[in-house]
Amino acid sequence: AKDGWGRTPLSQAAVKGHEAVAKLLLEKGADLEAEDTWREAPLSLAAANGHEAVAKLLLEKGADLEVKDRDGRTPLSWAAGNGHEAVAKLLLEKGADLEAKDRDGRTPLLWAAGNGHEAVAKLLLEKGADLEAKDGDG
Repeated sequence: AKDGWGRTPLSQAAVKGHEAVAKLLLEKGADLEAEDTWREAPLSLAAANGHEAVAKLLLEKGADLEVKDRDGRTPLSWAAGNGHEAVAKLLLEKGADLEAKDRDGRTPLLWAAGNGHEAVAKLLLEKGADLEAKDGDG
């Protein structure tokens, strides 16, 4: 079953941060990588909305750490761009690509900096993010 945005029940649980429901759905065989209309997988949705527990659960179940949506954004890009430090840290600990570029050439650091998320920008820099990274606009 999917809603008007092409989201499955697992995707909705990821958006809202409902860990217990997400766990139940996964136990019943929910598709870990089901994409919505924007090609966003549950892990990206959890990361974008700052739901660390759901993101951790999805990763434990084998979710693709580098899954890209239609704009080429990864879960780390979403967490960084929305200022979710705990989720960004979790993704980095699991080995997320610090320099993953979206289709406009933006890295997670560019997203964090552009949206004013100092704590996430600091975290990314501490992990070795490229200070001189530029997007497609230079």
